[in-house]
Formats: sequence, structure tokens, C-alpha cells
Amino acid sequence: MSEFDPNQVPVKRPFSLQLDLSKFEPATEEEKAQHETQRESTTFFRDGMRKLFKNPLAVGSMIVLILILVSIIVAPMVVPYTYSGMITVNGKRDKTAKNLAPFTYSKLEQEAIDKGEKIFPHIFGTDELCRDYFIRVIYGARVSLSVGFFASLIVLIIGLLYGSIAGYAGGRTDLVMMRIVDVIYSLPDTLMVILLSVVLDQVLGQKLQGTVLASIGTNMLSMFTVFGLLYWVGMARLVRGQILTIKNNEYVLAARAMGAKPSRIIRKHILPNCMSVIIISTALQIPSAIFTESFLSFIGLGVQAPMPSLGSLANAARQALQAYPYKLIFPAVGICLIVLSFNLLGDGLRDAFDPKLRK
Repeated sequence: MSEFDPNQVPVKRPFSLQLDLSKFEPATEEEKAQHETQRESTTFFRDGMRKLFKNPLAVGSMIVLILILVSIIVAPMVVPYTYSGMITVNGKRDKTAKNLAPFTYSKLEQEAIDKGEKIFPHIFGTDELCRDYFIRVIYGARVSLSVGFFASLIVLIIGLLYGSIAGYAGGRTDLVMMRIVDVIYSLPDTLMVILLSVVLDQVLGQKLQGTVLASIGTNMLSMFTVFGLLYWVGMARLVRGQILTIKNNEYVLAARAMGAKPSRIIRKHILPNCMSVIIISTALQIPSAIFTESFLSFIGLGVQAPMPSLGSLANAARQALQAYPYKLIFPAVGICLIVLSFNLLGDGLRDAFDPKLRK
């Protein structure tokens, strides 16, 4: 064994001699360009949308919803029929166009076609009052989507404000506000719609005659009132829970120490960090509101005649289900497509924007 010499200075070999250079190869021009070019900066929304477009189910649901939106906008401009008027041929009401099958013509229309006139086909047939069924389904989808969007907007505004105040204030204020939420959550929504429909019909029935709200009807007003009174509690609870977990973070305490007002702290520091949950909850609220409107219209508490809804059309088709089953198929398929597309889109938004679900 060699003797250790403390005065001997160890020889340092170059780092390049300590590596096996045969295991390395020169970088390509593309790899060099990648290092020279700085990566494009991204944002939370842009990153979430990129992940959303990688989800095939979410992209497919978006395509279906876009097609439905284009149809309900363009179809009334192209189809020469109205949702409440009877079919006319040469200015005369066609009483023979009753319960026609899809893509069939009445006797008067067939005679007009034989004379060389152009008659727009009845894509979904006609109903028992000689009205084009396709345009009624289109207007029914328009009403259902409008109810879903406006109801979700009402739920978002009320739930966001209420939950933000309760979560940020805390203490006794939070306790009292959440007990109010528990009371509201226990109220039956269907019973409230029935009661409000009766009350509003007696109070506002005569006053709404001749106004824009007369076409909406007291049932729709009661439905929106119920959405504003009852359906925001879930959003309020969700926002409150998010704020309770965020308000004690360091950046919120720093903003509070600098003298920022509570409204500014909630608006600038807390709500942007809850935005993913808010977007997801709002997207999932839309199909729930559409299904609720369709259910209430199906039992006669929704849209009033002659304005159609997918639920009211399904209810009317139920009476002649054995003779004309296609009248129930078209609105039922419309409800299924809209609700399923929004649910799949909401699931895609949850997977894309929720940080806890990211890999």
C-alpha cells in the first residue's frame, strides 16, 4: 500500500477528459434554433383552451353547439314559414296540410308544384294545426337556449356576489348568510314555480297585455324569478368555499397590508384565482337550466302557446305518439343534443382549467 504524501498536490484532469465523448453528438440546426428562439409566453386562459382543443369530446360538442346556433339563426331567414301561422298556398290557408310526414306535400302544394311553382319542403312535417314543424322545433331550440343562457347569467351574478361577500367577510356574517342559503336550498323549485305562476298571472296578467313581456308570458317570468331566487345557492356555496381557501394566502395578506379595499382585493386578487371553477360551474349550469325549462314546459308550466319550446313540443307530441311518433323524436333529440353537448363541454372545461386535474 502506497504511503500518503500530504504535500503532494492532486492533479486535476480537464472536465472534457472525464466524459466519454463518443456518447455525444453535435446539435442539429433545428435544435440550435429552438434554443435561440424564446418560447412564446402563455396565459392561464390560453393554456386552458389549448388543453380543451385536445379533448375530442369537447371539440365535438362545440361543433354540435355551433351548428345548432347557426341553424336557429339562419333557418328563420331561409324557411318561409312562421312558428304560429298556418301554411298558405298562393295567399290561401292550406287546411289540407295537417299532420304531414317529413318531406311530404299537401294536395294544394302538390298542385302548385305541378304548375311549376316552388314550394319549400316540410323537413319535419307539419302539426295538427297545419304549421310547419321544422320551424317550430327551431324556435323551440332558440327559446330553450335563451332560457339556459339567461338563467345561467342570473345564477352567476347573484351567486358570485353573495358567495364573495360571505367568504371574504367570514365570522358571523358568513354564518348568517349561509343559514339563509340553507333555508333557500330546502325550498321545492317546482312548487315555487306553480305558486309564482298563479300569483304573477293574477297580478301582472292584465298589465302585460300589449307589451313585449306579453309574448314571454307569466310562466316564463315565474321561471326566471325562481332561477333568481333558488338556483344561485350552489354557485354561492362554491365561490364561498374557494374564497375561504384563497383569502389567507400571502399575496392577499400583502394587498390587505398595503391598504387595498375589500372590493379591490376580491376583484383583483381572489376572483381571478377562482375563475376556472366559476367557468366550469357556469358551463354546467346551462344544461341544467335547459333541462329544467324543458321539464316545466312539458308539464305545462313553461312557455305559453303559441310560442314553442322543446319541452312543450314534446308534451304536445305525447298525445298522438302512436300515430305520429316523429313529432316526439325531433324535440327529444334536440333536448338530448343540447344537454349532452353542454355537459361534455363542461367536463372538458373542468379537465382543461382545473389545476388539480392537470398531469
